[in-house]
Amino acid sequence: MVERIQRAPAETRYRDELDRLATADVDPKPEGWSLSPRAARRFILGDSTLDISQKFFGDDPLVDRCIVSLMGYQGLMLVGEPGTAKSLLSELLSAAISNSSTLVVQGSAGVIEDHLRYGWNYALLLAEGPSERSLIPSPVLRAMRDGKIVRVEELTRCAPEVQDALISLMSEKTISIPELGAGEETRAKPGFNVIGTANLRDRGVHDMSSALKRRFNFETVLPIADAAFEKDLVRRQVEERMSDHPVSPDLGDDVLDLVVSVFRDLRTGKTAEGTAVAIPESVMSTAEAVNVTHAAMLEAAYLEGGGVTGGQIARQLRGVAFKDDPEDARKLRAYVDHIAKPRSRGSRVWADFHKSAKAGQDDR
Repeated sequence: MVERIQRAPAETRYRDELDRLATADVDPKPEGWSLSPRAARRFILGDSTLDISQKFFGDDPLVDRCIVSLMGYQGLMLVGEPGTAKSLLSELLSAAISNSSTLVVQGSAGVIEDHLRYGWNYALLLAEGPSERSLIPSPVLRAMRDGKIVRVEELTRCAPEVQDALISLMSEKTISIPELGAGEETRAKPGFNVIGTANLRDRGVHDMSSALKRRFNFETVLPIADAAFEKDLVRRQVEERMSDHPVSPDLGDDVLDLVVSVFRDLRTGKTAEGTAVAIPESVMSTAEAVNVTHAAMLEAAYLEGGGVTGGQIARQLRGVAFKDDPEDARKLRAYVDHIAKPRSRGSRVWADFHKSAKAGQDDR
């Protein structure tokens, strides 16, 4: 029996595509890379001739610049607002270049220097002393030994002393292990590099030092500019999520138009008609639009029956995208009264959205 998991790494999900690209890959590639830079680009941006799906939507030249950065000696730092697919892009780049995206350090206040270097199995350490058997290599050490990409997610959430440790690792491309003997060290093999990510809203948590910034090329991942592009992405992502369910309700174009309009209005602070809208503190990214639409589809599939309605979008918007900020609740009420209400006069889906949103406000 095949074990089912919720989410496999990119190199597993897209194994067939990676194999097809590798078989057809005749372009030059840097030492240590699984695919050539051109094939890596095709893996991420798609290639109809090889039936390769597009996985990252937005700024194609950004992908080219990321690939070029990873061929050099500096790391790649992806920054941007939450939900702009920075982690997805880092995963796809790692899968294409290293055939592995699982060497990850998840940045947080709990990360210590050992998570970047190495630790020990203390039972074996006490029984046998320092040895390769008792050594627990960090993802960074494993990436150096294997010549692969290591990902450091949410780097600015790591304490300054942890960030400082990364400076020397990226400069020297070496990790010394003195416990194993004088001069014992690991020097990075070709193919090793670091991809970091950081949210712009996290500035001030633990700002990166200028020394660490110099070790990275910075690229900003922006929200999707084209509404039709965003609509297509939301549909694809939701269909992928619903593929494992026994039933998938109809998701009409009018409902998708509503979702994208609501999120773009509140994200940019202006409607397509030019009306000003208060921007909430809540993240109104494409990723959150996918989460809201997915939740509405689950409600329609398992609780209501029938297709997805504007009312279900409104109900899920309150819990999925908007949290417990009273000021955000006020901004959403203003949006419902001044934007959704006029639109409801000529649209059934907007009428359902407005009615459900008003009912939810009255309940509170």
